[in-house]
Amino acid sequence: MFTLPPLPYAKNALEPHITAHTLSFHYDKHHQTYVTNLNNLIANTDFAELSLDDIIQKTAQSPAHTSIFNNAAQVWNHTFYWESMTPNGGGAPTGALNDAITRDFGSFEAFRDTFKQAALTQFGSGWAWLVLTQDKTLKIVKTSNAECPTTLSMIPLITIDVWEHAYYLDFQNRRADYTDTFLAALINWRFAESNFEKAQTTKVA
Repeated sequence: MFTLPPLPYAKNALEPHITAHTLSFHYDKHHQTYVTNLNNLIANTDFAELSLDDIIQKTAQSPAHTSIFNNAAQVWNHTFYWESMTPNGGGAPTGALNDAITRDFGSFEAFRDTFKQAALTQFGSGWAWLVLTQDKTLKIVKTSNAECPTTLSMIPLITIDVWEHAYYLDFQNRRADYTDTFLAALINWRFAESNFEKAQTTKVA
């Protein structure tokens, strides 16, 4: 049985940018519902013996298991999203990740603009990600609904959730303001740097 992973900070730690009121719904309600649904869907099946990553990979291209994939991937995506934010975040990365961003996007400013554009142009519900591709270059991708880069042979480094429930209580329909705030004050570059460092020795499937 899967359980709701703990938040890496208190529910009010991201205020005033993301409020405890938002997290009480987004984490306690939405994220918990995905966990509950997944447990109910895999009970007494072969999937009950698998890790979350294995469930996602085995159901990603299976129309017969769409519900299992959607809930499993949303458990994973949300857990990754919480880690993608930190109190007093923002700014720019350092070290090897900063060098790679400059190499692949031309400048940090160009990365920031491209990431924001991806978040704003994702139609409907979904995500924008900074990923490492099979050829070890950085790329920004958008995914819809529950899709995640791990099913597309990419290693995710950081993400922003652009489902409306992620920001509507605090920003209403102003997705651009939410994205600007994420980049300026919330993004957890230490998390992204750690993922980038680990990815250097990881073979992308």
